[in-house]
Order: sequence, then C-alpha cells, then structure tokens
Amino acid sequence: MSDEPAATATIRTKVPARLDRLPWSQFHRRVLVGLGTVWILDGLEVTMVGSVASRLTEKGSGLGLTAGQVGVAAAVYIVGSCLGALVFGQLTDRFGRKKLFLITLGLYLLATVATAFSFSAWYFYLVRFFTGAGIGGEYAAINSAIDELIPARVRGRVDLVINGTYWLGAAAGSGLVVFLLSSIFPVDLGWRLAFGIGAVLALLILVVRRHVPESPRWLFIHGRKDEAERIVDDIEHDVAEHSGQPLSVPEQEIAIRQRRSISFIEIARTAVTLYPKRTVLGLALFVGQAFIYNGITFNLGTLFSGFFGTSSDVVPVFLVIYAVGNLLGPLLLGRLFDTIGRKPMISIAYFGSALLTLPLAAVFYFQWGGEPAFVAALSLTFFLASSGASAAYLTVSEIFPMETRALAIAFFYAIGTGLGGIVGPLLFGSLIDTGERGPVAIGFLISAGVMALGGLAEVTLGVRAEQTALEDIAKPLTAADAVPSDERARS
Repeated sequence: MSDEPAATATIRTKVPARLDRLPWSQFHRRVLVGLGTVWILDGLEVTMVGSVASRLTEKGSGLGLTAGQVGVAAAVYIVGSCLGALVFGQLTDRFGRKKLFLITLGLYLLATVATAFSFSAWYFYLVRFFTGAGIGGEYAAINSAIDELIPARVRGRVDLVINGTYWLGAAAGSGLVVFLLSSIFPVDLGWRLAFGIGAVLALLILVVRRHVPESPRWLFIHGRKDEAERIVDDIEHDVAEHSGQPLSVPEQEIAIRQRRSISFIEIARTAVTLYPKRTVLGLALFVGQAFIYNGITFNLGTLFSGFFGTSSDVVPVFLVIYAVGNLLGPLLLGRLFDTIGRKPMISIAYFGSALLTLPLAAVFYFQWGGEPAFVAALSLTFFLASSGASAAYLTVSEIFPMETRALAIAFFYAIGTGLGGIVGPLLFGSLIDTGERGPVAIGFLISAGVMALGGLAEVTLGVRAEQTALEDIAKPLTAADAVPSDERARS
C-alpha cells in the first residue's frame, strides 16, 4: 500500500462546531448507554474470572484446570486485548467507528458465550483470547466515537464517568459470584452462568448500539461530507425536539482536504514523530495506571487470604468495597476535569494516589487495624487512582489528530496493559510468594513511584484540553491549514 493517501476535494464544514454547541439531550444519553456501558462488561468479565478461578480448579467443575493454567488463561486474555486493540484500532480509523464498535462487541458476545461451554484447557485459552480481543477493540472504537459525539464542554466528565463504570461491573461481578458459586448451583454450572450473564448484557447493549450513528467527524474527513451533514441534521432535529429549545448558530468553520484512505505508516509517523512530547505523556500516564492497577488488583485475593487469613467467602465483600471506592472517584471528581482543568486534576490524581500509597504500605506492613483499615486505605488510594486511570484514556483520545485517534488509544492501551499486565502482577506475585510483609510493602512503594512519574509527566507535558474542540487541540492531518507540531497546541 502506498504512503500517499487517496485525496479528494477540499471542503469547508461546521460539523465539529455544530456538534460541540448542542445542549445535553436524550441523544447523548443514548450514546452513553449504547457505547459507554461496555466498560461494565470489562469490569464484570475480569472480576468474575478472578473470582471463579478457584472453582475452575475443582474436580467436577467440567474443566479441572491447575492454578498454573488459570494464570495462563489470564495472560492469554491480556495478550488478546492488546492485539485486539491494535488490530481493531487501525481498522476503526480506516473503516469507521460504527462498523468496528458493532464488530468488536459482536466478537465479545460470541466469545463469552463460547466460554460458558468450555470443556478443556486449550479451548478455554482460545475463547479467552478472542474475548480479550473483543474488549481490546472496544477500547479503541468506543473512546474515539464517544469523544467525537459528546460536546466539548462536558467531554472530560463524561469520559471519566464512562471509564469509571468499569468498577460498577467489578462490584456487580463480585456480588454475583457470591451467589453463583453458592451451593444453590452445581459445581459445573454456576461459573458457566457467570459468563452467560455477560453475554446477555452484551446483547442488550448491541441492540441499543445499532441506533448510534457513525461519527460525522470521521465521515467528512473520509470524503462523505453529505452523509456527515445529514447525520448532524438528524441529531440537531432530535435534540431540538426533545429539549424544546432553539439551537444557537455555530460559527467556527474548518477547511478539510478529504481523503478516502490514510496509510498506517502516516498515522504512526504522526503520533511518534510530530507529537513526541504527547507520546511520552501518553506512555507515562498509561504505564503508571496499568502498573498499579494490574499489580495490586490481580493479587488482592491472595493478599487478603495469605496475609490477613480472610476466608474465601468474605474476600468478595472486600472486593465490592474496593470497587465502590474506585467507582466514586470518577463520579465525584469528573466535573472538576472540565472546570478546574485537565492538567491540575490529572496531576492531583497521580501524585495524590502516589502519596496515599505510602500510608497504605504502612497499614499493610504494621498490620494497623487489620482488614478493615487495609480496605479503607486501599479504597481511598484508588478513589484518586481510578480518576487518574480514566483520565489517561481521556488524554490520549483528545491530544492526537482525528485520523489517528483510535490507533493512538489502541497503542497506549496495548503498551500500558502489556507492561502493567505482565510486569505488575509478576512483581507483586513474586513479592507475595516470599510470605513476608516487608517485600510486599516495597511493592506498594514501587507502584507509588511509577504513579508519581505519571504525575510528573502531566505537570511538564500535559495539555489543557478542557472545553476545547478536538480540532483545536490537535488539527486533523487533513486540515487545509494544518501545521502539525508538538509545540503549537495548548500545552
């Protein structure tokens, strides 16, 4: 494939301004339900798999996996999510948001149904890989679509709340597992039903998602201006009808050199060469949040049972409390990312969670207050950390040109998840295996250091993107007057 894109006409359009000046409406709520609720699925998926892991190793479960095989399955899921993000991220930028967010959810739905019928280790690995691929693809397709459809003035809080709903799924998953793994259900049935619940929710989301339009921003850049204008006309009519308010007249207009295709090489070159500071920022934020989350969260069950002697039926209760703390962070702080601003709030989230990890390590090491004190310190730390993690996705979806948006999200998600999903759990796992509190406390301090580096990157390289049109944060590559530069934006 040639590096030269297939060019068409140069046009002028007010589509971005028309979308950004819309009042909050039923249309936007439909977008949130159809697209945003997928994070509930991811939280449900990861939590339930972690919670049913011990059941999958029991005789009569229908699988009889070893503890090592359960770990392999978790790694396969992570590999699938990373590869899925990269593959579907590129396809999303090339073929459109809607086609891909239907395909990725469909893949997840089929794979999770197939998981419920697992009969051997190799089959379980295979379907977990494709489940992860579907979820990874969702991160790229959905974040880009949401940012391009939501008005600029509320984009920050909406993104944070949507990404934070992962923990709503996690809390629900922990609660459901307590019920599904009880004596009410046979050993070989409860865990299968757990996966079935995820499939039912995915099917409901798919029905709603069919009515979410393609991104007009993607359409007008790819030579489909008339279709983009028609979609915005329909959205405006829907908003005006339900709000009962006249819409203001949009003023800002941009000039675009339409292209039907943009090569992968050009996209990659743009992200790394033309925006090096933003690339460093994205990596620092993603690696920081992925390290602390994957390292600590994946090992929480072992920490409770191994160091506090917590029984297996009580562990899910503590996990629900932990999940609620994570959920409350984005819900309560999200608005501030639009009012106070991205740079100060992201810096507070990263530096604050790093500082709170210090007393968390002390509570763990000195056993102050037992499990209740540890859970309280953990929940407070991740109240801020979850806001930072959600803001990492918000950041990379805003600070790169529209043509590279989905692939940028995919790239940073894959790198962050790859490093965090491998290095974090392996480090904490090896420290936990020592059976001593000292090394584990050091692991907490290492996590604090990695988060602090993310905060430092935000302070020095962060971009002030609050209440600003995406096209003003990073001009599209196809903008007729585009002069891509890492120095030109509001950093």
